Amino acid sequence: MKGIILAGGAGTRLYPITLAVSKQLIPVGDKPMIYYPLSVLMLADVREILIIATPADLPQFRRLLGDGSHLGLQIDYAEQAHPGGLAEAFIIGADHIGTDSVALVLGDNIFHGQRFSDVLAEHAGDIHGCVLFGYAVHDPHRYGVGVTDEEGRLVSIEEKPARPRSNRAITGLYFYDNDVVNIAKNITPSPRGELEISDVNRVYVERGTASLVDLGRGFAWLDTGTPESLREAAQYVSILEHRQGIRIACVEEVALRMGFIDAEACHALGAAIGKSEYGQYVMSIAGEFGR
Repeated sequence: MKGIILAGGAGTRLYPITLAVSKQLIPVGDKPMIYYPLSVLMLADVREILIIATPADLPQFRRLLGDGSHLGLQIDYAEQAHPGGLAEAFIIGADHIGTDSVALVLGDNIFHGQRFSDVLAEHAGDIHGCVLFGYAVHDPHRYGVGVTDEEGRLVSIEEKPARPRSNRAITGLYFYDNDVVNIAKNITPSPRGELEISDVNRVYVERGTASLVDLGRGFAWLDTGTPESLREAAQYVSILEHRQGIRIACVEEVALRMGFIDAEACHALGAAIGKSEYGQYVMSIAGEFGR
């Protein structure tokens, strides 16, 4: 499976902050926002990743992540010069996807919960159709909502319904088989000229090959697109990390635990930024594995 992080857009709801920096580079806790979706792909055992961003922002992402080899990854970059909808990611990334399946994650979404890596591993294998991830919300009229049958197959997706038939919001994490590239190329753009991800998903629903995985109680899905939600995400991360003494979405630790790098390489990454608490944490994790 190949991975795509969509980190484009102007972040207008976060102005004036995003007039100077990409939304996905704003810190959430002690790390840039993009570490969170990157760690999701890594936990799904995806090692070839394409980051799509605006031409102005791409150099900053390259400076932060390079080619990914230090994390045992292969990271490439592509431009989305103008907002063209989420589904445009599959057209921009067609060469990157090749003949493989693909995981798309939005660059401003944060996922966290116990055994999340097990959930990802269970559904990232041999994909036939699409796998979407649902999250129970108290205000489903604000989201795209999935309705399933008894076997977990999606039977409909309602966009911001006035009378929702479900409280399962569709999150910003999507798994697709390789046919998603052709589907994206053939959907009709919206009146704004954008390729909507909901239209892609509806094709799979009509085929009967779309499923919805319920992330369940106790799981956290955070969208950081507004100042309020950004503050909430930072508070969630900071409180949990402080109380448990762990780091959420520490990509060096994820790379180590997934076997992408060894303890020696992990320690070296921490030592390079060892004056920070984050760097000291990375070195401590490497030390635990090296015993």
